[in-house]
This record gives sequence, structure tokens and C-alpha cells, in this order.
Amino acid sequence: MAALPVDAQITFLPVADLNRSAAFYEGVLGLPLTLDQGTCRIYRVCAGAYLGLCAGPGAAPSTGVILTLVSPAVAAWHERISAAGVEVVAPPSFSERYRIHHAFYRDPDGHLVEVQEFTDPNWAGPPG
Repeated sequence: MAALPVDAQITFLPVADLNRSAAFYEGVLGLPLTLDQGTCRIYRVCAGAYLGLCAGPGAAPSTGVILTLVSPAVAAWHERISAAGVEVVAPPSFSERYRIHHAFYRDPDGHLVEVQEFTDPNWAGPPG
């Protein structure tokens, strides 16, 4: 079956305090704000990939969901994120099983954020 066109991808996360979460995603991670819809903000992660934060009373982290940023700079990301006082769930390490270098953090709402670098030669990466 032929693939139908997709222009972009947005992952939406519920947040209890939109301003607090914006301070994390804009200030700590440095993601650029693409669209402010009042109760939702959409950030550009990379070409064609976006993260949306939507305020909701009593918002809780999405169990089992991991926001993963793929980058060759896992150590530099760790320095930036940990220097900002963000909860470090697991410092940088190497996973033999998945052939990735990665670290895990918690955003202000408890969502799990991972920064990883693929070392697997079969990783196709972004088109280019």
C-alpha cells in the first residue's frame, strides 16, 4: 500500500502549568515556539517534528510515553539540562541492547524526556 502524504508530526502532552512547562521546553531545551494557541503551545523540535503542550486541570504525565530527542551531543545536553536543576532519572550511559548512548530526565509535569544518539549503523536517520 502506498504511503499517503504527511507534512509534519506533532506529539501533544498534557501539562498542569503551561508557563512552567514553557520555561522548561523554551528555556532549558531551547525549542522555538512555533504557535501559541492560548491553552496550547507548539514547539519545533526539528524539520517536520513538533511538540505540543496543552494545559489542562490536573494534567498527569502520559504513562509509557517518552519524548526522545535524537542528537550526537548527549553529554552536552546532559550538562545543560542538569545545570538547570532538572531531575536526572538516568545519567548518560550506553545500551548494548539498543546500541544507543542516552540519558533520561523528567520535565516539570513528570513526563519522561530522553536524549539519545544511535550508534547502530543500521539507523537511517533523517532523510537528507
